[in-house]
Order: sequence, then structure tokens, then C-alpha cells
Amino acid sequence: MGSTCRMTYKVLESPLGKIEISGCEAGVHRVKILGKMSPRPESQEVASSGDGRESPAETTAALAQCAAWLEAYFCAPELVKDLPLPPLHHPLFQQDSFRRQVLWKLMTAVKFGDTVSYQQLAALVGKGGAARAVGGAMRDNPVPIIIPCHRVILSSGKLGNYTGGAGVKEWLLAHEKRLKGKWAN
Repeated sequence: MGSTCRMTYKVLESPLGKIEISGCEAGVHRVKILGKMSPRPESQEVASSGDGRESPAETTAALAQCAAWLEAYFCAPELVKDLPLPPLHHPLFQQDSFRRQVLWKLMTAVKFGDTVSYQQLAALVGKGGAARAVGGAMRDNPVPIIIPCHRVILSSGKLGNYTGGAGVKEWLLAHEKRLKGKWAN
């Protein structure tokens, strides 16, 4: 990320409340679930919010692509697997590191509706004893939902922590499980 990025923002309304996407021309830097709101059950609405932080002329292609991806995730998740991921340009993704390896492995190996433990994810990246470091990588994930850190749970089967709050993690897992069950029928 050699030069300073000119950041733009887009805010979406979702079943989880407002979600802010930030990024530059090169890609998405962050997806942030605003507030620790309780998710609205069974709601699947997603809409752009006019909160003054964006204008159509300022929305980059990467933010528009990310918004479309998130809209599909909430409203038509069966389409997500066919959509390209928005380009990611957070500094974490610009360097080779354990955190980046963990996040990429999570994104590629743990599918919609599935879960993995911190310990299992550590083993998937070849560092079986690094479950706590995997937890740190989940905490530092700049693009939750896109890189599905909500799918990482404790070995005991309990949910564990989530940046967006336990209610959001529970909703995301239930959303995926419910829809995965529909696809299996």
C-alpha cells in the first residue's frame, strides 16, 4: 500500500443493522458492523443508507462490488459462491503473514453453513498448536462476513467471541445453517 489511500465509505442497512464498507480505488479496507445491535430475526432486507458519508460519484467499483456481495449474502446467498470477491486492500492483505494465511484459509476451506474450531483452523494452516493466534487473526479480521470469522467456534462447540457481538455471530450461523438446509432438500 505504498501511497496513502483516498478512503470512501458506503453504508448499508442489513438484517444486522447498519454495515459500513470503507475502501479506496484499489479495494475494500474494512467491513464494519456498526453498533452492537440485536439482529432482526428472519429479516433479509439490504439497502443503501443515505447517511451523508457517500455519494454515487464517490462510490468506488470495489465498494459497489462489496455492497452487491453483501446484498447477495443476506438476500440470495445461493448466488454468493458464483460472485467474485471484492478486491481487498487492507494493509493486512498486502503482506505475507500468519494472520493473512489464516484468513485466506478460512475463506477457502470453510464453506457456507459449516463451522471449524480455532484449533482445527490452526491445523489447516500447518500450525496445530496456534489456536490462540488464530483467535487473534479472527479478532483482527478487517472484513467480517466476507472472510467468515463467524464460522470459527470453540472446540467445545460453544460460539466463542465475535467482534460484532455474540447475537450477531449466532444470527449469521443460524442464517447460513437454515439456508444450507434448504439447499440440501
